[in-house]
Amino acid sequence: MSETPKTGPEAIESWHAHVYFDAQTAAPARDLYARIQAAFPAAEMGRFHEKPVGPHPMWSYQVAFAPDLLASLLPWLTLNRDGLDVFMHPNTGDGMADHRDHVVFLGKSYALKLSIFDG
Repeated sequence: MSETPKTGPEAIESWHAHVYFDAQTAAPARDLYARIQAAFPAAEMGRFHEKPVGPHPMWSYQVAFAPDLLASLLPWLTLNRDGLDVFMHPNTGDGMADHRDHVVFLGKSYALKLSIFDG
């Protein structure tokens, strides 16, 4: 008997929020980084990428966090992102679906380079 795939919240292992910025918004992005660290010490803060990396079309940094932080981090980012765009997705083990189908954008949405998930 095969196991039914998980499709509810239990399928989500963790979350990533990617804060997008460019040369003109790097200073506010660094300020937001520090404020996220202070407000959410359990979140793991990633490196600043001053070039597009992976599927992300903009400069970015990642905020990795456990599912139990979503209910507080999402509204906080919504109100405190200072005009920066944020791409958020769950991690279910299906990178393509997580970056294509299960996404949340705060601010402007962007087309991601999903070809990195092919084959």
